Formats: sequence, C-alpha cells, structure tokens
Amino acid sequence: MMASVVLKVAGLSRCARHRVLSVAHSSTSTSLRSAAAAAEGGGGGSVPVPGRLWSLGRLNHVAIAVPDLEKATALYRDVLGARVSERVALPEHGVYTVFVELGNTKLELLHPLGEKSPIAGFLQKNKAGGMHHICMEVDDITAAIADLKVRNIRTLSPEPRIGAHGKLVMFLHPKDCDGVLVELEEA
Repeated sequence: MMASVVLKVAGLSRCARHRVLSVAHSSTSTSLRSAAAAAEGGGGGSVPVPGRLWSLGRLNHVAIAVPDLEKATALYRDVLGARVSERVALPEHGVYTVFVELGNTKLELLHPLGEKSPIAGFLQKNKAGGMHHICMEVDDITAAIADLKVRNIRTLSPEPRIGAHGKLVMFLHPKDCDGVLVELEEA
C-alpha cells in the first residue's frame, strides 16, 4: 500500500505534492492516501488543511486569449447562447476582457491592449489563440502568497494587484505548476 501511495504522490503536480506533504506533515491522523486525494480535489470543494492559514476555493474562471475579441464574443453569445459581459479595458494588465457566464464558472476572453501586452506575446506564439490561464479563489491571498513562496512556488510579480473583478490577484509561475499559468484571486 505504501508504494502505491508514494507513486500516486510522485505523479501529482508540484503544487499538489506540496499540499500532500503539508497535509501529511501537519496531521499525524491523516494518511498519505487521504492527503493525496485531498490534493487532487477528492471529495469536492475546499479541503481545510490543518495548520494552514489559507484555503483554496472554487474555480473562478478559465482565461482564453483570442486574436479577434468581437468574433470570439459573438461565438459565445450568438452561436452558443451564453450571457457575455461588455468589453472592459484593463490598461494596468495590458488587456481587454469579456466574461462569458457559465452555470458553474466563467470564461474570460483576453485580447491585447497595447503592444507590450502579455497577451500580444502569447498570440504571437499561438496565432489562433488558446487557453491562457486558470483562476482559483483563495480566502486569504496574503497568507497564500507567503506560504507558496516558502514552498518555492514562484510568483510573477512581487505583490498582488487588483484584477478584473476588482479583487487582489497573483499569478503563479507556470514552471512550478505543471506548465499551467495559475491566477489566485481573493474571494
């Protein structure tokens, strides 16, 4: 049994491995098997971790970089029948955004605002666009950032910034999260 748990832990992402080790280390009554299940999201919802000052919440949105914002908006609104927001310029992030409302989460359509936009660089490499990042909520972004930095998870800026929803956000380096750019947003 121990070998299968070790293999299961080894197959988890770096972010999940940190969580497994944290759970296993902080609670002697928690087995590695249940820690691995918690790190993978087993049981649904946020799983409180003993000794941790913050917890991971729900998926807030999946962001998609698009080369033509009007065309992408029309696809989701007119073809797929989704409710979409108005286009909003976020010059401090170098993007225009449109949110597509879904029953359980949102899609964020991203389009470059200015030549120095990080989305412009993404679209140069991915001409047709594509998934840019995922955003998950945390209950205490300051505690989350401090904890993740101790665990050698890099952030893309020294301090959190105000995001598209008017809340504090922080991006985690994709090399530390299995190639996925992860945005944390304070709930």
